[in-house]
Amino acid sequence: MQQITDWDDAYANRAYIKDANIIVDQWPVDAKVFRDELEQSGRMHADIAYGPHPRNRLDLFLPEGKPKGLAVIVHGGYWMLFDGKTFSHLAKGAVEQGYAVAVPSYVLCPKARISDITAQIGDAIAVAAGEIDGPIHLTGHSAGGHLVSRMVSATSPLAPNLLSRLRKTVSISGVHDLRPLMNTKMVETLKLDAAEAERESTSLLQPLPGTEITFWVGADERPEFLRQTRLMQDAWGGNAKVDIVVEPAKHHFSVIEGLADRNHALVRSLLAL
Repeated sequence: MQQITDWDDAYANRAYIKDANIIVDQWPVDAKVFRDELEQSGRMHADIAYGPHPRNRLDLFLPEGKPKGLAVIVHGGYWMLFDGKTFSHLAKGAVEQGYAVAVPSYVLCPKARISDITAQIGDAIAVAAGEIDGPIHLTGHSAGGHLVSRMVSATSPLAPNLLSRLRKTVSISGVHDLRPLMNTKMVETLKLDAAEAERESTSLLQPLPGTEITFWVGADERPEFLRQTRLMQDAWGGNAKVDIVVEPAKHHFSVIEGLADRNHALVRSLLAL
């Protein structure tokens, strides 16, 4: 692999995606359509608090009938952009498969550090799991991919009773080695230092025993995201059940679209169907 000399460019997605701004602007539109639909049918519980901050809130979407279990979708944005409501529509696939789906927001950097966000996601999962019985399935995109992999790493913030319910994790285009981010301009917002980068890098942590995880990435993504995915196969492959999926013709923004389709391979992987 060619040596990276411009780390800002390595993590730049919008500059390499045609109509990137149009795609991003469409997310909240699609999300609102989905929320409105489930609210009208009485199958959405909005803004459930899991902590004291106004962003410590999650939306819970319910299927028709008794949920088979709980899926949690954690949004991306380099830990410093977006919120859960931007991505509500991605819950559609799992909801239509009979699962309740929690989509949390969290306090963004620089108001929180990445380690704080890890703890917040642990709290969000705990509250959602208190509402829904059965197995727990986790997925997240980009920074969210990092956060869900942290939930199944050796220093997971989840309590043993929650860990025993975890069935499957899917990290989509995750950032798992945080140390290169210290070479980007983002570090000014992330407030990331060497100690935290090592502590929060899942590539440097062991997976929890019994972990089943898929690392999913688009074939048309930036080389750094493909590298980070291969890195996790090497780091965790000997100590967890690890699968790698490189989805053809998908870039960093389109790779999440499958979550909205109940029959897509991404949903089937998440729900272990």
